[in-house]
Amino acid sequence: MPALVWAAVAAVVLGIGGAFFVVVAAPGRPPGQIALNLTRSLAVPGVPGMDATGDRRRGGAGALLRTLTPESTARRVRRLQVRAGSPAAWPVEKLLWGKLVLAGVGGLLGVLYLLSNSTLLAVLLVPTIVAVLYFLPELLLHSRGQERQAAITLELADTLDQMTIAVEAGLGFEAAMARAGRNGKGPLAQELVRTVQDIAVGRPRREAYRALAERTQVTDLKRFVGAVNQADAYGVSIADVLRTQAGEMRLKRRQRAEEKAMQIPVKVIFPLMLFILPTLFIVLLGPAVLDMMANF
Repeated sequence: MPALVWAAVAAVVLGIGGAFFVVVAAPGRPPGQIALNLTRSLAVPGVPGMDATGDRRRGGAGALLRTLTPESTARRVRRLQVRAGSPAAWPVEKLLWGKLVLAGVGGLLGVLYLLSNSTLLAVLLVPTIVAVLYFLPELLLHSRGQERQAAITLELADTLDQMTIAVEAGLGFEAAMARAGRNGKGPLAQELVRTVQDIAVGRPRREAYRALAERTQVTDLKRFVGAVNQADAYGVSIADVLRTQAGEMRLKRRQRAEEKAMQIPVKVIFPLMLFILPTLFIVLLGPAVLDMMANF
């Protein structure tokens, strides 16, 4: 490979980390970021002046971003961001720019590589790497969302127990939810606080509960929200609903733990066969094989 090509590759490789940090990971300007956070929840179809990324329609970089990014991609990234908890350091606009920057840098590196190695493997490998880089921000969001969902599922049973005790002590359901949110520290507590705030600003209770289930996409939480809405519609005691749901969540948590424990022997087989048994055979049979070779 010519020296000029190597120099270009080195420059691009050194710049990819800085570009990704500036575009995706670096926090934005405080006033602009605060304004974005305040208007982010208004990014719905039909709202004048708002696009799918939750930003005000404006020229320059925003117009270029909308031109280069399909609206369906922006909505998909937005859904993944909401499921991941809407991290302040990862606004939708930066994530979309990160997809474009990573794909562009990967494409440039791929072209430079193909100039020196145009084999069939290289031709197939370069588009694959570019595609992986393009979807890398979404993969990170999806992973973070899965971790958040697992944390919510794990905390749900204990949170329902706290709410049950509070309701039986005389608090209303919303007050018990607010108390559990204030006392908690995980993502479920954050979602409960946001739901209480939605109700406080005038959002209907059923709509706020459904929004809670839609944001988290946790099956157990969806079932609990459905039970609460049904109890509210038919006048069933909310304390009985909480007690029943808490018992079911504890049972499911125990069943999931037992299921994972039963999967351990199956997962251990492959490392055992690939790494431990060959080493054991070498240690036990190696001296015998060496003695046989020496004798014959």
